[in-house]
Amino acid sequence: MTSEPSAIGWLRSDISGDRREWDEARIRGLAHRLGYDLRKTVVFGPWTDRPVQRLRVLVSRLDLEAVIVPSVDHFEGGRVPAELVAVTDIITVFPENTYARYAAGNLPERFQA
Repeated sequence: MTSEPSAIGWLRSDISGDRREWDEARIRGLAHRLGYDLRKTVVFGPWTDRPVQRLRVLVSRLDLEAVIVPSVDHFEGGRVPAELVAVTDIITVFPENTYARYAAGNLPERFQA
């Protein structure tokens, strides 16, 4: 067990294409720089059904603080799904941005008065 917050990387193989290894390396590099314990990188393809639901299950089972993606282009329509941000932070490599779940006021019990 580590004291670093846990994260997974995620990408779509059809979006990364020939840049898949590069995208995975950039995910690892950003996770390291931000102090995350990168547990794994998950790769879905265009054939993967319910990708957001599958990510939510992983976030819950692995007790993750963040999902790191190469860009918002890896999400349907190029938009970060609200239902995913409701349960974890989404961090994009390029442009570097954090879509924070706590920005909506959904603080965990340990932070509530």
